Amino acid sequence: MPRRHLANIGVLGRSARPFDFDEYHPRPQLRRRGFTLLDGEWDFALDPDGKHGSPESVEWDRKIRVPFAPETERSGVNDRGLYKACWYRRSFERVPLSPNERLLLHFGAVDYEATVWVDGTIAGSHVGGYTPFEIDVTPHLDEARLFHEVIVRAEDDPGDLAKPRGKQDWKLEPHSIWYPRTSGIWQTVWLERVPETRLARLLWTANLERWEIGLHAFVVGNRANGATLRVELTAEDVLLARDAYAVVAGEVQRRIALSDPGIDDFRNELLWSPAVPRLLSARVEVLAEDGSVIDDVASYTALRTIAPDADRIVLNGRPYPLRFVLDQGYWPETGMTPPDDLALRRDVELAKAMGFNGVRKHQKLEVPRYLYWADRLGLLVWEEMPSAYRFTARTVARLSAEWLEALMRDASHPCVIAWVPFNESWGVPNLPNSLPERHYVQALYHLTKTVDPTRPVIGNDGWESVATDIIGIHDYDEPKRLGLRYRAREVLPALLARERPGGRALVLERAPADSPIVLSEFGGIAFAENPAGTWGYSRARTREELARKYKEFLSAVGALEHLCGFCYTQFADTYQEANGLLFADRTPKIPLAEIAAATRGATSRDEMPLTLGITERDGAPP
Repeated sequence: MPRRHLANIGVLGRSARPFDFDEYHPRPQLRRRGFTLLDGEWDFALDPDGKHGSPESVEWDRKIRVPFAPETERSGVNDRGLYKACWYRRSFERVPLSPNERLLLHFGAVDYEATVWVDGTIAGSHVGGYTPFEIDVTPHLDEARLFHEVIVRAEDDPGDLAKPRGKQDWKLEPHSIWYPRTSGIWQTVWLERVPETRLARLLWTANLERWEIGLHAFVVGNRANGATLRVELTAEDVLLARDAYAVVAGEVQRRIALSDPGIDDFRNELLWSPAVPRLLSARVEVLAEDGSVIDDVASYTALRTIAPDADRIVLNGRPYPLRFVLDQGYWPETGMTPPDDLALRRDVELAKAMGFNGVRKHQKLEVPRYLYWADRLGLLVWEEMPSAYRFTARTVARLSAEWLEALMRDASHPCVIAWVPFNESWGVPNLPNSLPERHYVQALYHLTKTVDPTRPVIGNDGWESVATDIIGIHDYDEPKRLGLRYRAREVLPALLARERPGGRALVLERAPADSPIVLSEFGGIAFAENPAGTWGYSRARTREELARKYKEFLSAVGALEHLCGFCYTQFADTYQEANGLLFADRTPKIPLAEIAAATRGATSRDEMPLTLGITERDGAPP
């Protein structure tokens, strides 16, 4: 923000500590100094029948490179067979702890059920393949050891369709739109030395009408009662607010009022958007009763609101057409795990370079570092829960619990603008005729709105809508027919009642006549240099034909002014599915500038382009 404008927003002074956004941390919105990554080489064993219940009987016959799943090349195992469990083991050097410190062991994600032993005793467990968990291992550390031992058992039945699994195939070989499985540890493992009384979780929200930042903090430990939370918000290195609040019953829930800069020119410079992704850095301290600092955490938030408004979606109070691309988040040698942090940043940059202002993360809860780069560089994210494929009481319990964990993990990211608990009726196959399944979708819609009332929720994206803030439509018809089908607002009520893209009714419960409508899947043009074994929803034989067809699709959809956005399928080729605008290694199939021109031409609103340090030749991560 220019200095001349900062003077007009009633700032309090300079920050006591600049916030380094570029410093790597596996949990970017709650960052302490001094953590230790445990990624790298671990002992490993496959357990095909899941018969080993304790480490004593395991034969450690190979090595694996964590955090890459054993199905991937980068892991060093590269076994895509069907096995019910796998085992991990490694040691770490003793960490000196004071009497008021604890040692936490963090797992970004382990698919699907994890049991963790530390120095020979069970320290904890977790169920859910896409969400993080932590274990306080302090009581389990053998103080006589110079090196402590961690063992992880990951149980992941490849044929279980009653658990959230997303695009992970249950057959031996990937088929149709499903891909190789992801078993075991597939996100970062790390140690964190923390004070016994500490900040456990932060939730940030923004309110532009009141010009406030909402804070919900959770403090744990035996000194939590009587503690004080001190919060400092800054824009760049200029202080916006410094407040202190009493911790009551382990929580602080407050609204932090900012000085309103008045006219829109000054207000806009504090707002977050894809064009100007302005982040506010935060320093949060837990103070003891004597005023000493117990815990010290770095975080960030942003002033940004998103909401449906009649037939539009509004960002920061103004209509904002969505130009999205579907992104499945797989890499050729590493599966669902990014090769490195640079790969995540470059995926965000490439989406922006192709003219998109957002991505629909499809059937995957993306790693937090991706959301960090989307926050930092300015890219909207439509977040979707990986599906289960059977409707059972166990499915309901599993998916609901993991979805709640996902909401808690990601609700503070300004880039996330929508929640999608279901896709295309997967896991609720009898939705038109089954009241229990319909109630299930409606329940998760309302549960999501209860946990986070600040974002739109799409109960079931694609068709068969029964509870939603936005009607999402998946339609892979050819451009001219799309243009005719959705040509005018006045035809939509009848269209929603009778049209059957994919053979499914679009709406099962009556929706408001002016509901926002997003064409959330279309296109899917496949092009591969060696097309054998690949597929897409249509096909181009040459790069030139791909470019022409893409322009035709975007021109047709862009002419539908009553739609509030679109999502093209897809960002990059994913295994046998060759309908990406990029090859799987992120090399562009046609020039980025040509893609961007067609993408941006599809809506009347444009944004300031992001300057990239990449060219057409080096579009893939190194």
